[in-house]
Amino acid sequence: MDLAALLDRIADDVAPEIGRGSVADYIPALARVDPGRFGMAVAEVDGGLHGVGDWEVPFSIQSMSKVFTLALALSHGDGVWERVGREPSGNPFNSLVQLENEDGIPRNPFINAGALVVTDELAHHGDAAETLIRFLREESGRADIGIDAEVAASEAAHADRNRALAYFMASYRNMRHPVPAVLDQYMRQCSIAMNCGDVARAAVFLARHGVRNDGSRLLGQSAAKRVNAVMLTCGTYDAAGEFAYRVGLPGKSGVGGGIVAIVPGRCAICVWSPGLDPRGNSVAGVAALDRFTTLTGWSIF
Repeated sequence: MDLAALLDRIADDVAPEIGRGSVADYIPALARVDPGRFGMAVAEVDGGLHGVGDWEVPFSIQSMSKVFTLALALSHGDGVWERVGREPSGNPFNSLVQLENEDGIPRNPFINAGALVVTDELAHHGDAAETLIRFLREESGRADIGIDAEVAASEAAHADRNRALAYFMASYRNMRHPVPAVLDQYMRQCSIAMNCGDVARAAVFLARHGVRNDGSRLLGQSAAKRVNAVMLTCGTYDAAGEFAYRVGLPGKSGVGGGIVAIVPGRCAICVWSPGLDPRGNSVAGVAALDRFTTLTGWSIF
């Protein structure tokens, strides 16, 4: 399949969707991003990389980081599953109500409360944000990947809800490290800037059933399968059912406008367009992934 030509066609097909939706204005640094941007990249399991549009423009990966921190935590064992569930939330990603109803155990690792627990778990092995950056640099082949200082400062200045979630879980003894340290690591990981090609290359280990770009194994095949499964059921906030219906792939979105998706055995895809729907997912990004699976027939169904 000519993936370069396919991406060109998809970009043309979704052009009317680009710019629709709203940027994430609750983080001021993200509110200034041009909603008319669109980029898409595909990293194949054999090393091929293809892109279209603004695929080489860095953006804030936000909650897409949660896929990588979960995989890194699981590379040390399954202990994180004693502290976080694996079920869809059906509620906003920063809900406090659900957390109280479930005794401080987050519903899944991709809502904010669950991601804070994963960061806390990964912190057993060093600074979680620095561990993630090191992994992303190695997998993408880019030594300059790092934190967008403006976004990180903006996150820290508007993090009251995340602080509330973390301290609430600490009251249930579901935080092992000091809350301020975990919050700092979490906000820095969400503020990492990458482009679509970087993200797709870094995520392709999930399409290879846990094998990294250098041939070493990060996760066993079963653990990689489980990460993909949780991405499918929980990766797009409380729109996971709609995403599975339209796209048919494991995916994880971020309010920076990015979505990473996995075709097991074939490739990883990253699409970026900052305009978000009311549930926090990229309007043009979902449309592009819908076209991708429709035109290729590549889906898990």
